[in-house]
Amino acid sequence: MNKTGGSSIRNSLRREYLSRINRVIDYIEINLDKVLSLEELAGVAHFSPYHFHRIFRAVMGESLFKFIQRLRLEKAASLLLVNTEEPVTRIAYDCGFSNSSAFARAFREYFGVSPRAWREQNENGYSKACTPESNFCTTDSKMGKDIMVAALYTDYNNFNNPLRRSAMLAPHYTVSVKEMPEHTVAYIRHIGPYKGDGDLFEDLFNRICRWAGPRDLLRFPETKFIAVYHDNPDITAEEKLRISICITVPDGTTSDGEIGTMKISGGKYAVARFELATDEYEAAWDAVYGEWLPGSGYQPDDRLPYELYINDPEEHPERKCIVDICVPVKPL
Repeated sequence: MNKTGGSSIRNSLRREYLSRINRVIDYIEINLDKVLSLEELAGVAHFSPYHFHRIFRAVMGESLFKFIQRLRLEKAASLLLVNTEEPVTRIAYDCGFSNSSAFARAFREYFGVSPRAWREQNENGYSKACTPESNFCTTDSKMGKDIMVAALYTDYNNFNNPLRRSAMLAPHYTVSVKEMPEHTVAYIRHIGPYKGDGDLFEDLFNRICRWAGPRDLLRFPETKFIAVYHDNPDITAEEKLRISICITVPDGTTSDGEIGTMKISGGKYAVARFELATDEYEAAWDAVYGEWLPGSGYQPDDRLPYELYINDPEEHPERKCIVDICVPVKPL
């Protein structure tokens, strides 16, 4: 076998491993409130339990248990701040912890403070605690509203920060609350930093289009482009942030290699329409969460928000992107 052929086979095998791990990550994310066994998750990945946990660690850089525990704790940290009237014990159960004492111990070990102290400090305007495991640093001083700013792009819990800065400089926008359909999407996933990296986003969109084109899945205007952000950059370490660049596909579409498929939940969303230059996304997300949402009578729920792209910026007279920021909501 020549070197080119051998390299192609190795790359194909790596993509298959990544595809299987992505399926497991998707499964974990929608089942965080359940007991998740090694055998069950290995079955999702179609690996033997004996080898699966070693493969997961090699691909993700952390053990399966630590990954699940981290997602549960980071989700709980967000829910403590957005659902301020929800009992801590209820949040613990909703995030997959068997009892409140186990949750409290794990939370303190990861964030350096108790769940109640986390909620109280952030309600009172203090910065977050930090430990070697977490993504934050302590301070004794009050925190101004401009300190905690959103990432250029967001994730399903960006609403968690009660000190979200004013959005006075945000572009003009309109908001409507409406029922959005469930989307079946094919995606390519990136793990690591992404804020302000236009080349990264262009590469991800190009790669999924190169996969979709030969399969006759680019059927405009029916096909939609979507970006989904799975983690909170105010909570999750930058090198562990996950983003999925997606295109809508018909139900039953099969994926392979680095491309996966998943569903984006339908239901009630606040849909904010913007026309944005590349440096205006941060202000746009701030406007939705810091300006519109507090006076809307709604609060975000824990479905994934996303960006839905409406146009080709190259065809816009100012080369701006028309985008709907879609935030899942429920009554306050």
